[in-house]
Amino acid sequence: MALLEPEEIPAPSPKSVQTGKGAAKAAAKPTGKAAAKPTGKASPKPAREPSEKRAPKSVRVHPDAREMANRQREISVSEFFSKNRHLLGFDNPAKALLTTIKEAVDNSLDACEEAGILPDLRIEIVELSETRYRVVVEDNGPGIVRQQVPRVFGSLLYGSKFHRLRQSRGQQGIGISAAGMYGQLTTGKPIIIRSKIDANKPAHHFEIQIDTNRNMPVVGVDKEVEWDVDHGTRVELELEATYKRGKRSVDGYMEQTALANPHARIVYKAPKDPEMVFERATNELPKEPMEIKPHPHGIELGMLMRMLKDTTSRNVKAFLTTEFSRVSAKAAEDILKAAKVDESTSPSRVHRDSAEKLYQAINATKLMAPPTNCLSPIGEDQLLAGMRTQFQADFYTANSRGPQVYRGNPFLIEVGLAWNVKEMPGDDLAELYRFANRVPLLYQQSACAVTKGVISTSWKSYGVQQSRGALPTGALVIMVHIASVWVPFTSESKEAIAHYPEIIKEIRLAIQECGRRLGIYVRRGQREAMELKKLSYIEKYIPHIGIALKEILKLSDQQEKDVVATLRDTLERSRNL
Repeated sequence: MALLEPEEIPAPSPKSVQTGKGAAKAAAKPTGKAAAKPTGKASPKPAREPSEKRAPKSVRVHPDAREMANRQREISVSEFFSKNRHLLGFDNPAKALLTTIKEAVDNSLDACEEAGILPDLRIEIVELSETRYRVVVEDNGPGIVRQQVPRVFGSLLYGSKFHRLRQSRGQQGIGISAAGMYGQLTTGKPIIIRSKIDANKPAHHFEIQIDTNRNMPVVGVDKEVEWDVDHGTRVELELEATYKRGKRSVDGYMEQTALANPHARIVYKAPKDPEMVFERATNELPKEPMEIKPHPHGIELGMLMRMLKDTTSRNVKAFLTTEFSRVSAKAAEDILKAAKVDESTSPSRVHRDSAEKLYQAINATKLMAPPTNCLSPIGEDQLLAGMRTQFQADFYTANSRGPQVYRGNPFLIEVGLAWNVKEMPGDDLAELYRFANRVPLLYQQSACAVTKGVISTSWKSYGVQQSRGALPTGALVIMVHIASVWVPFTSESKEAIAHYPEIIKEIRLAIQECGRRLGIYVRRGQREAMELKKLSYIEKYIPHIGIALKEILKLSDQQEKDVVATLRDTLERSRNL
């Protein structure tokens, strides 16, 4: 007879369970033949309830603490993002294609600029079927050394930019490896990489997949090949995706990337379309950003405690002056005096209460703003050059604000405007282009601090129509760029900027400066239009005035012509524009 598991033990029927006197009577009741003998008048047999016909229910045995503990296991970051890929921008096929290209292009531009090379990029999308595409991104950057290729493309959260406080497009080390993981999930095929670091050496060819359980690369192919370039990197992968046209497509992304990176030459080949070439508008590389130390006003108590334990400084005074920016010896003495901490104390011996007092003293001490050589803005001249290559307009203006700080992180806002843009209807909403560290932001526009800063500006003051809570109306292109060592994105997909008051304020101030220049131009145009309208009315009647004067004053034909010419000349000289 098979034994039942604990979950399969049948529950006793409610009527079969008796307690107290009922149980005693049941025990005393005769069985067998004695039970069959009649005892007086037989009573009618009661009808069976419908519920008694049902099979007894099983008793559910809940797991105890030991069993629940056995179910616990560590989750790798790649396994987490493989189940939550929407957090990285792979939530639909069209967006997945854009995110893949965006991450590869960002890495290429960062590598070229850091190596001091003018970027020369080629992006190609090959349609394999209606829902499957091959993406190829090739650059002329410095290449990647052989030992680093598997980790760069086969591990999430592996990179060189997360711990450096300097402006860069990438931050977390997720992007390109996440694109490879998405391609692996949807097609089962590896990401293919070709890298060359020296013109006199062969290139290295890799085919890599990701072990999502361990967040480790699995190298399928590793060999040397010939590649007719001096140096560079080529990334190729297949993925399930959808190619669409429009402003939020790969086409729109490439146009905006060329706008924010006028120093780059980009060749773009879309499916079933001829190549598009975005020539570089300047041969000057952007200013190279420098790495800085964290500012003490931008850290929190937990981070301060960790830094105290990890530092190699011998005392807390040296810790404050060497681990942070803008902390002089005098400022360190003032902080330690306010916190009542001896400056000769070893940082590792500072306990939690003293660390909290030190943290409060840091925030109460006035310090210089962090250095701004860690930023690399586009610049007003380059903004104007980029807009002139992309748009045909009657008026252009740009403004690059001075650096400011949020949470101890330096940032800078730049704004460019193009007015009366050709091929744009004058009764539609303006086009808003958002950029963060030269990268276009195409999605989640309504949730972005840039949009809030633009909408909250009073555009009517500059002669531009605007409805409440909406973008201004007109043939207007608005370009807003934020440059920062750490852009506060609202999610890992890096599509919108968080609503920090300091950032929104700077956006409004930059827009207002450009708006004043636009207002002068618009009002001047309105005056010119009004003046031309008046002139047209007067010019219409000048010949009739000449005829009337000829009849009244008995003028000759030549005198009539002289009077008409004099009136026209006087009218032209009287214009006040």
